[in-house]
Amino acid sequence: MAIAAIGKYEFAPADAIEKFHGAQLLYIGWEDHLLFCAPFAFPFPPTMPFGAIVEQVLPGSFGYHPDFARIDWEKAEWFKSGKPWQPDFSKSLADNGLKHKDVIRFRTPGLTGIAGSGS
Repeated sequence: MAIAAIGKYEFAPADAIEKFHGAQLLYIGWEDHLLFCAPFAFPFPPTMPFGAIVEQVLPGSFGYHPDFARIDWEKAEWFKSGKPWQPDFSKSLADNGLKHKDVIRFRTPGLTGIAGSGS
């Protein structure tokens, strides 16, 4: 099937950082848990400590999965843009190098979904 271009498609993004009143979008996904089919998008201030996300935000988003209560956060493996990455829980998102619309994912060794199903 042939594709016909209609010219340049230029527009201002609807999700530009200026639209979030000082917050930035951060996408967070949990590997091996397809109950959550895609990363969640959260608007966080860049000054927010990374540890606050793990302690205060993730339980409300992922906490109803039976594996969540068994996570050993010291053993969690983190990825930023698909590459291994290690956050500092005491530092802010900005100090951890996280920017608007970054995607991070975490893997929890030994926890691979309900009865190991990946879901």
